[in-house]
Parts: sequence; C-alpha cells; structure tokens
Amino acid sequence: MAEAAIGGSAEKVSHEEAGLRFEVDGEIATITLARPERRNAQTFATWSELARIGDSLPQQVRIVVVRGEGPSFSAGIDLRLLNPEGIPGQGSLAALATTDDPTFEQRIAQAQRGFLWLRRPDIVSIAAVNGHAIGAGFQLALACDLRILAEDATLCMREPALGLVPDLTGTKPLVDLVGLPRALEICLTARAVGAREAAALGLAELVVAGE
Repeated sequence: MAEAAIGGSAEKVSHEEAGLRFEVDGEIATITLARPERRNAQTFATWSELARIGDSLPQQVRIVVVRGEGPSFSAGIDLRLLNPEGIPGQGSLAALATTDDPTFEQRIAQAQRGFLWLRRPDIVSIAAVNGHAIGAGFQLALACDLRILAEDATLCMREPALGLVPDLTGTKPLVDLVGLPRALEICLTARAVGAREAAALGLAELVVAGE
C-alpha cells in the first residue's frame, strides 16, 4: 500500500491484493474496484480493505463514490473462494463453513463491516454502476445511499442460485427499496434486472449513458 501525504493534492492509496484504489480529493472520496481482468470479483481481502477505508476515512469527506474499473462494476465473489483450496493466503468459503459457529459468525461480521459503513449518516455514498453488479457486487451497490446506473447495467442477486445466502447486508436495503414480495422474487429467481427496470423499481435514482 502506498500513501501520499494529505495536503493540497489528492491522497491516493493502492492495495493490489484487495483489488481496490482509494482516492480523496477534498470532500469527495472515490473507491474503485480495480480487478478488471476478473470483472472486479471480490475476496476476503477486498472486504477487509473496504472496512479499513471506512475506519480511516478522512474527517473532511462528505461524499463517497464506489465504482468499478473496466466493463463491470463487480461480478460478485471471486469464484475461487468456492473451491476447497480457495485463494492463496485468504482461504475459502468451503473451509470457513467447517469452522465452529463463533468463528464463522465473526468472519461474516468482519466481511459485513466493509459494507455497513457506507450507510453512515455523516456521508452520502453513491454507487456508480456499469455493466454487471452480481451477487456481492449488487450488495455493494445496495450498501450505498444512492445508485446511478449506466444504461448497460445489470443487477442480479446470484447467491441463491449457487446455494449461498446473500449475507453481505444487501437483503435489508433491497426490501426497504422494493418491498418484501419483490425482494423475494429477485432473490429466489436470481434473475437479471436491467437498468430501466431497476429505475422503475426504485433500485436506481438515475440511468445515464455509459460514457
């Protein structure tokens, strides 16, 4: 990780393992998911770094923009987490599932911390969504106060189709935004929701041209 001194110029932080870039320019912070070669798939390291950013957010920041580099916002979890061997140095969801309940709950709570701080009352968080926002990507967008979608954006709660629970805090805001019956339908069918439908349902405040 490299940090520039906070001062007149923008502060920039890069963390390759987490696949994130973090920039602060005055009162605006930008978090960029930066693994375009994997369509910004998320890992345990991603969630830990998101939580660290929230814990150390400069006091002057009032707006946080979350965006994805490349053609997708985030295609969800890195599927290597589903394999027994997992990701080197990070483990796997399969291994996590074999731990005792307190350990399992602690690890899930740690992952959720990377999402929950985006709802703090002292900031406005905005998800700028292009391309796919699937599973964990959809939940990250739901963690923000506002969502601006490019015309090519597609939202999908993919976890149920993989036999997983959407446990990265996305289900509560989904229910708040579209109501329980529609949230159930979106989760249980794991279907794709396009940008225009998302706007009609209240999942997006604006739909704009991709450029």
